[in-house]
Parts: sequence; structure tokens; C-alpha cells
Amino acid sequence: MPHLLKAFGPRLVVWFAISVIGCVLLARNELVQLREAFEIDARISHRLLSQRVVQHEAVLATLALLQPAAPDGSADLAEQRLSSVYPQILSVQRRDAGAAWLGTGLDEAEQASRQSRAAALANADFTSARGRYQLVLAAQPASYALLIDIHGTIPWNDWSMPVQTSPVRVTLEHAGQAFVVQAGRVAAGGWRFAFHKHLDSVSQPFEVVAIRQVGWQELPWLAMTLWAVAVAAALATWSAWQGQRSARRRAEALLRVGQVARLNTLGELAAGMAHELNQPLTAILANTQAAKRLLQEDPGELPTALQAMDQAVAQARRAAEVLGRLRRTVEQPARAAPGQTVDLAQVVRSALDLLEPECQGRGVTASVHIEQIALVLAERVALEQIVHNLITNALQALDAVPASERLLAIHIGAAKGMGVLRVVDTGSGIAPDTLPHVFEPFFTTREGGLGLGLSLCETLASGMGGHLSAQANVPRGAIFVLSLPLAPAP
Repeated sequence: MPHLLKAFGPRLVVWFAISVIGCVLLARNELVQLREAFEIDARISHRLLSQRVVQHEAVLATLALLQPAAPDGSADLAEQRLSSVYPQILSVQRRDAGAAWLGTGLDEAEQASRQSRAAALANADFTSARGRYQLVLAAQPASYALLIDIHGTIPWNDWSMPVQTSPVRVTLEHAGQAFVVQAGRVAAGGWRFAFHKHLDSVSQPFEVVAIRQVGWQELPWLAMTLWAVAVAAALATWSAWQGQRSARRRAEALLRVGQVARLNTLGELAAGMAHELNQPLTAILANTQAAKRLLQEDPGELPTALQAMDQAVAQARRAAEVLGRLRRTVEQPARAAPGQTVDLAQVVRSALDLLEPECQGRGVTASVHIEQIALVLAERVALEQIVHNLITNALQALDAVPASERLLAIHIGAAKGMGVLRVVDTGSGIAPDTLPHVFEPFFTTREGGLGLGLSLCETLASGMGGHLSAQANVPRGAIFVLSLPLAPAP
């Protein structure tokens, strides 16, 4: 027996040490993976909830931006339709000047909103089964309040965790109240992961709290057992093939572990880069693809390719300008940007250059008819947005007809002191019962549409002293007419 202990004792010690180290590394790696999966799910939940609550602010800003209410009551109908578009919005309350709110706490919230120039929270109740709170935005001439269902705000279709079986507990907390989004399993013992972060909203500063309790039973016992068996087999082989060969095999095993760790790191780096580069690459994709096609031709059209790249840069700058203008409009709706003299024909040509890939993909050649040079007094970025939206809507309407029947004509002229732009298409057209509602907020006939494009275009046109109207084209299609004041003669 002493002889056996002397012969096998060091090997048993080595086997035990390597097995323990390997099991610790496997357990640690499992805990790291569980923590990473937990943090990814928690960040996804935080981002989804932030997007939803920011959406509430956008709805309030849109309602305030589209004031004053139309005489025919279309704005009231839009408010009533909000619940069908956004199921989490249970009701919309509007307080006109001189009227009183229906409910308590709204006056204080409106006063806070007026001071901060942003939406304000009121009557938050996280203790009920579904949870409720109100969001108030002070505006002129009327203020608005939304009654929001917290349970309905959760984007269950996009939720990354199985709600009934996930061990992660997720709650929304505010002012000592907690709304349980996902019950999870929280027990004593083991390792606890926690995530605390406020939603990206000033008006709805709810804190997302996620907790994950990892018990001993969740450790990779099978993998650790297999590891111990593998180490024992390796030591037995080392006993037969000498120490140098065994050392080399252990080095190769450690190298494989290092390669797996590096691959995991590279995977995380690639995922992060893909997430960060997704938005900028999408913005310039169309023009760079056009430039690539031009350079691949024989001979290559270098000047046209350079022009396409310039258009990509111009589109990125234009998007930044549009976002800046929208931000100024929402933050200071009463302060309009100064108008300038703009050539309607030049704006149309710029829009057609940007939409050239879309036209080519649909087999549509837009014809421009300049009946009279029209220099209008307008905000250039807003006018570019209106023209871009009208042409884009026409191209989408042409998808419903055969390629041989797709016609798009743009007429530019002037009449009665107004510059006139007419966008005529032979697409699917607008139904007679739909025509009176095309400019109403949240009204859309397109699947997946929000119904805000034409409404905002009409608002922009009205803000520049103009008018936007729609009519049916004979025998088929639609005509949109944009009228803007002519700029004074130099």
C-alpha cells in the first residue's frame, strides 16, 4: 500500500488539482455566460421599454404640433383613433383654454410641464395588477393628457425572455412603487446578478430592475464530470507515453481553452460593431450601391459615381438638418424658421436624384414639366421633405399597377401669386370615401404605416403660408397639389 501511494499519490494530487481548476474555470465560464445573457436580456428590455415610453412623448408632441384642431373635427377623430394604433393608451384627454381637467393631479402636472417645456407624470399607480399612470403635456391653445396602461406598454411580441419560465425577475419601479413585469425565480443561495437603470425618458423616469438568481444546480456538473474523466484519461496516457508527450497534450488543451475565449471575445466585438454601424450604413447604402454599379461598368462612369457618393453625403447632411428642424419644432413649436427664396424646380431635381434608385427599381421614369419658373418663399428643408414624401408616396402607389402602366409626372408653375407643384401618378389611386381623410393624423391605408406623413406635410405647408391638397386622377391615380407663396421680385 505505501508503494502504491508513493507511485500514484503525485498523480492523484495532479489529477485532483487539474480537475478542480478545470471545474472552477468551467463553472466560472458558465457564470460569465449566464451573466452576459442576463445583461443582454436586461439591456434589451430596457431599450424596448425606453422606446415605448419615448413613443408616448412623441404622440403628445404630435398632438400639440398638429394644433389648432380642424373645424370638421378631424383632430378629435385622430385622438379617438389613438387607442387603436397604440393599445397601451387607454384614453386621451384634452383641456382647452378656460376648461378644467377631469381628474386630480393633472393641474399640478400641467404646471410642471409648462415650466419644464416637456411632458410631466401624474397619478402613477404601480400597485394594481396592470398599473396605470397619466402623462400631461402643456401646450397652446389646448393641453393633452394620456392615460397609459403599464401592462399594455410592455412590448410582449419583441420581449427577449419567455415570461412564464424565465428565471429573471423584471420590475418597473418609481417612487417606492414596483410593477412586476416578469415574476422570475428569486431564491436564497448561489450567485445573484442585478441590473438597475432608469428609462431614457425625462418625463417617465421609471427604473428597470432585473434580478437573476443562479443556484448551485445550474452549474455545468456534466461538463465538469466529463472534464475530470478527461483529465484522468490524460494522466493515464501520460503514464504510458512519458512526461514530455503528456505536457505537450496539456499545453494543447490549454491552447484550445484560450482559443475559445478569444473567439468569444471576437464574437462580442463583432456584435458590438454590427450594432453601432447598422444605422450609418443603412443611410448611405443606396447611393454607395449605385456608385458600385457605375464603377463596375465597362468603361466605368467615374464622374457619375462621384456624383452618387456626393449624393450620399448630401443625404446624410439632409437627414441631420431634418432632425434638427424637427427637434426645434417640437421643443419650440411657436418659433418658426425664417423663409428663404427657393427654386421649386431645383428642389424637385434634388429629390429625383436621391430617389433615382427607387425609380429604376420600379421601372419608372419621372417627367418634369416646367410651365413657369416658380421661386417660392419657404423653408428649404421642410419643402424638400414635402416633395420627397409626395414622390415617395407616388412611387409606392405605382407598385400596385403593371410596369407598363406606371407614369409619374411633375408639373411646376405659378398662379394667383402662388407657386404650384403638381405630382401626378397613375397608381392605385385614392378611394372616394378615403379622399377626405388622407391628411388626418394617424389615418393610413398602408399596412405598417403610422398615418403621419401626409398630415405632417400639410402642417409644414400651412406653416409656410401654403396649402396641400389631393384629388383623384382620371382615369386612375392621384394628384397632389402643393401651393406656396411666390417670393417677392428682387
